[in-house]
Amino acid sequence: MIESHLDESKKKWRLIFIALILVLGVAFILSISLGSVNIPFGSIIDYFIGQSENQIWTNIIENFRIPKALTALLAGSALAVSGLQMQTLFRNPLAGPFILGISSGAGLGVALVIFLGVWLGGFIEMTGIGRSWLLVGASGLGSFIVLSIVLIASFRIRSGVSLLIIGLMFGSAVSALVSILQYFSQAENIQAYVIWSFGSLGSLSWEELRILMPVIVLSLAASFLLSKPLNALLLGENYAESLGLNLKSARMLIIINTSLLAGSVTAFCGPIAFIGLAVPHISRMLFNTGNHLLLTPLVILVGGILLLLFDTLAQLPGLQETLPINAVTSLFGAPFVIWLILRKANLNYRF
Repeated sequence: MIESHLDESKKKWRLIFIALILVLGVAFILSISLGSVNIPFGSIIDYFIGQSENQIWTNIIENFRIPKALTALLAGSALAVSGLQMQTLFRNPLAGPFILGISSGAGLGVALVIFLGVWLGGFIEMTGIGRSWLLVGASGLGSFIVLSIVLIASFRIRSGVSLLIIGLMFGSAVSALVSILQYFSQAENIQAYVIWSFGSLGSLSWEELRILMPVIVLSLAASFLLSKPLNALLLGENYAESLGLNLKSARMLIIINTSLLAGSVTAFCGPIAFIGLAVPHISRMLFNTGNHLLLTPLVILVGGILLLLFDTLAQLPGLQETLPINAVTSLFGAPFVIWLILRKANLNYRF
């Protein structure tokens, strides 16, 4: 009887994952096909099997559409997993990937580069470093500095709630510094910073993807290893320690993993809202599980699917205009979550 039930459960989850992978594939193809220039499905298939005859479409697919779709897939998966880890670590359904001030630190680094652009212009010319790479480096450095401060605090503080408050306070202080820089800056610099804060998935080249992809893939692989500690934390910190979990080490590894996922996405794509906060809730509500051995791959797939679909909507297929990805994720995502909550009362959070 028990073995039969286990077999049915395994079969159910196998079918769920197969279905999600198929939906992910469809979303990926749609992202490549739709845009300011709509490319027929058959031409995309011809490209992948090496029989494409339209050089213009080949150039669009190879140099613009595939990098953008891969970026959306990686960013959606990374932000979703980092949000899941933060919500479980702090036992707070409102926690997200940027709750420790990672996004604010990245924003400060970018703000310094943009608002001090006059003094950095000579440095850029002298070193040959492109402005986009300088923004990536500044964003990553800002995230790393805030992460280092939070990690130091995590060694001295036992309470997860206290650590959460410290992260929020650092984020607020850094945001205040950015506001001061904006106040004394010129209008064009403020506009450049605001554009960065909208987020972007279509600006990455293959060279940048070769750096982002290994970081995200390795961090996602590490997130599977953190599934059991996260399951233990669902039972409470005291109970987790009674099970033999080293709380400080587990917390440090989760924070580092989250920071690598969210920080790298922010460095290359800018801050992207909604995905990290909402996808874990969507996955719990749709699939009714709190087991991180299942939730981790679920949020990877759901996060990738949603950001691919949102990016396709942001492209306004058939038109030349492109909407900010942050606006689209929140505008279409928030009503969907509200609808799910109203429709499904049994939310299996287990916080």
